[in-house]
Amino acid sequence: MEFIYISITIYVILLFLFCVAFKKVKRFSPSSKEPKHSFSIVVPFRNEAHNLPQLLKSIEQLNYPIEKFEVVLVDDESSDSFQISSYGFRVFELKNIQNSNSPKKDAIQTAIAGSNFDWVITTDADCVVPENWLLDLDIFIQTEKKEMVCGPVLFKKQKGFLYDFQQIEMLSLQSVTISSFGLKKPFMCNGANLAYTKKLFHEVNGFEGNSTIASGDDVFLLQKVVVQFPEKVGFLLNSNYVVQTNCAQSWKELFYQRVRWAGKSTAYSSFFGKLVALVVLFGNLAFIMAIPFLSIGNFKLIPIFILKISVDLLLANQTAAFYQISMINRLLTALFYPFFSSAVALYSLFGKYEWKDRKV
Repeated sequence: MEFIYISITIYVILLFLFCVAFKKVKRFSPSSKEPKHSFSIVVPFRNEAHNLPQLLKSIEQLNYPIEKFEVVLVDDESSDSFQISSYGFRVFELKNIQNSNSPKKDAIQTAIAGSNFDWVITTDADCVVPENWLLDLDIFIQTEKKEMVCGPVLFKKQKGFLYDFQQIEMLSLQSVTISSFGLKKPFMCNGANLAYTKKLFHEVNGFEGNSTIASGDDVFLLQKVVVQFPEKVGFLLNSNYVVQTNCAQSWKELFYQRVRWAGKSTAYSSFFGKLVALVVLFGNLAFIMAIPFLSIGNFKLIPIFILKISVDLLLANQTAAFYQISMINRLLTALFYPFFSSAVALYSLFGKYEWKDRKV
């Protein structure tokens, strides 16, 4: 009982701090400036022939001078066939040069070596980008003088509980990401909407030190930059600066994806990031442990039980409100999430998973 009270209390306090910190992050309103920077849009891919045309079409519609950006596609041993069509911008394909246990990090390094511009912006093959993606980024860089810029990623709208669950979970993750900037302790970002200079990448020795971990091309790089150059990192908080991606199409795919994400946390260089991961794990485990006590009539746990659900939904709701996203099945998600999250966390410590037809 004491573990339940302490764990959920600490969890609630932490999430409440995140909710407060969210309001401290500066909202960015783009001013009118002439485009200045040039960008290499890096897209690592494996068996994405069905998704890439939609991404490239959204890039074709960008409101940015075509001579100031290029798209670098890096093929990581795809078995399907994708042919680059004719677009109004420069796009070319490279073959991934794999030197580590992390094909995606290798793909990004391959792209950086083969690209032509000083700024790199990464995204995923199953994404679509907003019309002013590069323009807003350029104005933010000019205004805020940053060399690494993090941005939000949300899911393309679908129907059904599987989608509702993922969107609310993603809203919560985005809220924690944004709030960590408000606390001046950023430790999370999403590689589907992440920009940085080549100069900064080389100054922190790129992915050196975490190349044995399959994922984490985004968070590990961010955490290295935060340690060495915290003033160079920013979050572009604007309701129109959102990259949309596909959600998982099955619970198995979702589970393995989250296991892949969770597996990174043990290797975080950020103490605060590790602390948050532990508090979330223990808070969700305590929530599960409270249910048998409630079932036998120990109703003293009801207030803290309700408080846990309320702060979860409050955290997700502030991001949903900012980006004008509807949260459907929110209560069911809040009740189911502790079980899903705990299973993912525990499995990630011992289990293997499959991703992109590879076993990890």
